[in-house]
Amino acid sequence: MTEVEFEITNRHGREEPLTGHELRDIKDAADLYQSSSFKLQIDELLPNVRPKESGRQQLDHFLFALHTHCISIPSIAPLNPLAAAKVLAKQGVAVPFAFPLPSRDAKWKVAFEPPREICVVGSWGNGITVKKKSGSRFGVDLSVEMPEALFQEKDYLDGRFFHKKSYYLAVLAQSISTAFEVDTFYSSALGDPRLTTLVLSPRNGSTSHDFSKSHAEVHVIPVLSSSSPLLLSRLFPSHSNVRMPSSSSPPSFPTPIYNNAILLSTYAKEALTSTHELKNALPAFHDAYTLLRVWANQRGYGDGELCVRGFEGKGSFWAGLLRYLILGEELVSTKSGNAKSRKPLGKGLSSYQLFKAALDFLAKQKFGETPVFTKTTIGHRCPPEEYITHHPAVFVDATSTINFLSDVPLTSLDLLSHDAKETLEQLSNPGTSSDTFASCFLQSRFKLSSRFDAVIRVDLSQASRNQSTSALVEHGSSDAALLASISATLRRGLGNRTQAIAILQPVTSCRPISSAESPSTSTVHIGLIYDPTHAFRLVDHGPSAENQDSDVAKEFRHLWGSRAELRRFKDGRITESVVWEVTTSDERAHIPVSIVRHLLQLHFGISTKYARTLQTPFDSLLRLPDDVRRLHRATGGYKAALTAFDGVVRNLKALDEQLPLALLNVTPISEYLRYTSTFAPLPIPASASTELPKPLRFLPTIPIILEFEKSSRWPDDLKAIQKIKLAFFEIIAQSLMTSNPGLKVSVAIGDSSNPFQGCAALEIFTAEGWSFSAFIWHDREATLLDRIVDPSKMFVGPSDHQYNAREQREAKAAQELYTRRFIHAPRHHHAIANLCHKYSAYSGTVRLVKRWLAAHWLLQTHISEEAIEIICALPFVGGKQKSTESAATVPHSKERGFSLVLEFLTDWEWDKPLCLLLYEDDTPATAPEVWTSNGPDAVAIRRLRAFAKEASKALRNAETEVDIKSLFLHSTDDYDIVIQLNPAVLPRYYQNVNAESSVWTRDSPLGTAESTLRPGFDPLPLFLADLQSTFADTLKFFADPFGGDRIGAIWLPDLGVPRSFRALAGFSSEPSSKEDETKDKKLVVLNRQAVLDDVGRLGTGLVQKIIVCERM
Repeated sequence: MTEVEFEITNRHGREEPLTGHELRDIKDAADLYQSSSFKLQIDELLPNVRPKESGRQQLDHFLFALHTHCISIPSIAPLNPLAAAKVLAKQGVAVPFAFPLPSRDAKWKVAFEPPREICVVGSWGNGITVKKKSGSRFGVDLSVEMPEALFQEKDYLDGRFFHKKSYYLAVLAQSISTAFEVDTFYSSALGDPRLTTLVLSPRNGSTSHDFSKSHAEVHVIPVLSSSSPLLLSRLFPSHSNVRMPSSSSPPSFPTPIYNNAILLSTYAKEALTSTHELKNALPAFHDAYTLLRVWANQRGYGDGELCVRGFEGKGSFWAGLLRYLILGEELVSTKSGNAKSRKPLGKGLSSYQLFKAALDFLAKQKFGETPVFTKTTIGHRCPPEEYITHHPAVFVDATSTINFLSDVPLTSLDLLSHDAKETLEQLSNPGTSSDTFASCFLQSRFKLSSRFDAVIRVDLSQASRNQSTSALVEHGSSDAALLASISATLRRGLGNRTQAIAILQPVTSCRPISSAESPSTSTVHIGLIYDPTHAFRLVDHGPSAENQDSDVAKEFRHLWGSRAELRRFKDGRITESVVWEVTTSDERAHIPVSIVRHLLQLHFGISTKYARTLQTPFDSLLRLPDDVRRLHRATGGYKAALTAFDGVVRNLKALDEQLPLALLNVTPISEYLRYTSTFAPLPIPASASTELPKPLRFLPTIPIILEFEKSSRWPDDLKAIQKIKLAFFEIIAQSLMTSNPGLKVSVAIGDSSNPFQGCAALEIFTAEGWSFSAFIWHDREATLLDRIVDPSKMFVGPSDHQYNAREQREAKAAQELYTRRFIHAPRHHHAIANLCHKYSAYSGTVRLVKRWLAAHWLLQTHISEEAIEIICALPFVGGKQKSTESAATVPHSKERGFSLVLEFLTDWEWDKPLCLLLYEDDTPATAPEVWTSNGPDAVAIRRLRAFAKEASKALRNAETEVDIKSLFLHSTDDYDIVIQLNPAVLPRYYQNVNAESSVWTRDSPLGTAESTLRPGFDPLPLFLADLQSTFADTLKFFADPFGGDRIGAIWLPDLGVPRSFRALAGFSSEPSSKEDETKDKKLVVLNRQAVLDDVGRLGTGLVQKIIVCERM
């Protein structure tokens, strides 16, 4: 019972009516939150991300002592900036001067006077601070107001204000570091020295000023007073306030980011008061702000492992966003008239409604096109046109002075919009995630491989830093200017190929106060989220040939360099264009990454060696070795297999006059015909089969189902039905070979001893080298099998023939095979084929996951391929068939899909059903148990989760060097027995992850030639099936079906204990030692050596050796 329900029950007992607040809570839990548990989870989250009361007294004591000390620091007379810095340097304190650096002949001076006012500002001052993602300390912003006497009217020029501010901060650092037992550091958000603050952290072992229990650190921020002589009008975006060192005349370029950085020094106190007023006027503001900050921190829009470029130190933006939604938008007058302003949401919303409203605004707002001006009380201080003209993105605060997004690239805002859209989809459709609350607020999104369709790790140490002086002035540092240029270039080059481009960098670390410069950024990660409609197009079109001399044409050629060329297209157009040549579908999937690499090398000198991606290693795992493809003359692939299937269907349909019944349908049920086989199908023509070594001669058979028209002439006996099927096969085989001389058709009869089970198939071998295996579906079989399994279902009197228990077991096995092959397999094939056509990355995801499971010896042996195909559908359909490929939650690359599946397997509880809507004629239901009836069991599940956890952990930090192939290498340390097979007799050995080419080299004595080709023959699964049936009560086996040359086995745990002897015990035994025997019974133990000898005899000619592992 929830707290709300408990209170309501108590009120009902006192016959008191429900209050309006209680009624609203009940309605919100049912409608707004869509779940009462979701609301309770939010209520539980909020107090756990806020600072505790313990330790506040120690922090307040330190702040009071710091205030007393700072106002008593003695004044320092005016000095030349370099001379003043030299004095501090002798005391071990550096002055973090900004660019352009002061000169020796500067006519202005720096000085120090005690601060006029010191106060706690920011989120701590308003009591709305939120725990950081990285678990680091809470930030307590302490504004120190610099006296106006230190400044002159023109200190906005040439960085003079920043130099005076830096010196003021350095003096504070020197004085505080000597007077208090605290650790002092400099911190520059975004690596910009103009935004440097002084960080005070509690020192271990300190006795006088230990505030570590508060889990906080103090950030000292020098600010301007409201009465400073600097003119606000001179800091509008269009003004140029930096004169180039090479010229005494004013420069011609405006400095909007530089100007905005000065204005930030006037904003702290105004932000404090306005947020305080809003918090008091709207009770839901605090909780809404907390939810928004938690959501943002989990996605890198703040402090954490990695930070989205531009959002470091942007805490005021989130409060400003809520203020804008609550107060509304200021009317903007343009040349075309007054633009429509956004209406305020008002003050009656709950915190969750306000949070969702913020996400809705972020998801729909196009910051690069539409400026945002928060409603003000005094109107615009600066003409809006200046912001719109000189800033790519505009979000002006309520004071009409600060643009929150002045130094935030549009690529980061595109990612913010995409993340908001993704979260809204999850909140609107709870079925898209197993735990909506966790995915929104708890799960970290710093695993780049599951967040982005492609991730490029870029080493900036190799970049050519030839930025202009104006760029350095604007952005404050070489790194910032470089990243800004990279962001703009990639956004222009990729265009509509991507929904979002993210540049993620490590959060700027603190540095000692003896270091003036912030550490440079050596590595960044570029994440791409594809737009599947345009991401993989082959041609980028530019201006037409008639506009060769236009500025647009020149910009196009400058952007693409030598790749830009004039081309004539089929429709007669002649345009500037860039063509991306590809030969395979894998290469086409790499086009966006190829564009990024080309632009980085062309404009920034970063070669492809220093722009690495994980895509290429993954591709090699799904591709056959080059020498194998050279030996196979035929060209395969899914399209070729489907073409061959269509040809077989036409040939079969043409036999209607020669068959006693008309052929209605030919249904495919093979992974090779639905794009989900690990390796693309490869035919082997009969003429080439003898030239291939045995380890390269595996030819898969493609199963299909033949459905004939209904007829009453079918017998009512299961054994007779199988005979009729054989007759059909014989007629079809003769007719096909007569009408199509290139086909080879034969009737294959399996070795099944089950008389009720159809063991015959029609094998069709085409001239191109494709092999098909056809089965006949007769629906009457299901009824007859059901009657044998359960005689009570007979509608007539009991049959004269009474079926014994063995026959019922055989009928049950035949019924399971019939249901799996003729009922579920066609529906499954149709559903999976539709997913492959609907989602471009689904096929590759399934293939990678199958390859990974096979490499860890679980596929087919313990987990069916159909079950994996269903599991891999989860990131795409998310429990809702309505999702489209353009949905924000859907991956658009196989690498991202693979990573998402690994995350799911790591946490999924196998004992709970997985509900997916895959079949169009079904409501959401659990996956058919037919695909999991034979596994996985508890042992396989534990192994799978352990493998998935390790693989997911290896991919979690993309900044580390990851050897992708190592994720697919399997250790044998956990096995009791390893059976080494002879690779020379394994026709699929070339598919092994660690295949050695010497095994199939032509002149190798291991390779032998045979005159006949045996489609579908693979001794490994046959040998494994014999082992499993023979030693089912003794060993559990594991193997890689794709060319594996080893079989792992573990002893069943219950066989380690001596037990009483009995006949038909199920395992080979031997007398136990006398110490284990009881007085009246003889005990036996497992005879392990006898089992190993039997395994060796059973695998004669296939087994090379058996290794017994001693596990610790």
